Amino acid sequence: MQVGNARYLTAGDVPETLPIFPLAGALLLPGGQLPLNVFEPRYLAMFDAALAGNRLIGIVQPALTEPEAALDAQEAPALCQVGCIGRITSWAETGDGRYIVSLGGVCRFRVIDEIAGHRPYRTVRIAPFIADLSSAQEESTVDRDGLLSAFRAYLEANKLEADWDSVKRASNLTLVNSLSMMSPFGPAEKQALLEAPDLKTRAETLVAITEILLARDFGDVDTMLQ
Repeated sequence: MQVGNARYLTAGDVPETLPIFPLAGALLLPGGQLPLNVFEPRYLAMFDAALAGNRLIGIVQPALTEPEAALDAQEAPALCQVGCIGRITSWAETGDGRYIVSLGGVCRFRVIDEIAGHRPYRTVRIAPFIADLSSAQEESTVDRDGLLSAFRAYLEANKLEADWDSVKRASNLTLVNSLSMMSPFGPAEKQALLEAPDLKTRAETLVAITEILLARDFGDVDTMLQ
């Protein structure tokens, strides 16, 4: 996996510990790009430390069992067990105390435990999903036609348009992960997409969630997919 100017090929290329950025409803997948607007002092400090080091941070959702209204009041909410490592590929200062950052997805990780410390941000010990670093072999397992059919039906139902030339040029890996990241789903659906064991399952999950959404909001999904 190449992200920015760095290559991540083996377990030795990925750290054992990681600062984390808990974000409800956020999804970063290997090979994807996640833009962030960073303004809280603790996360500004985290990005300063990452920029001075390996440029890696973890994106992870707060635990789905946490009531949404309670999350803002918690300094350290419980976390989902699976997140994704992101490398800072671009950043800019705004002049009013914020960073505009882009993260490139490296690989998923499982949280082993949290490391106590005196930093303003949280750090965890991780077990990386090493298979994500060489997932290109999964390309041929994806039902691309089924995925595009569901995507087209969703766009038409919501009167949206897409750059179909770019879609046609995209690899299956890029297509599945990009559509998953930009999908307007809730935290539980986003976590299901993140935790899918392989690219084929993620594509099938994306299609299934899209069909459920279309059926709920627009009725006869079978007609829409034809």
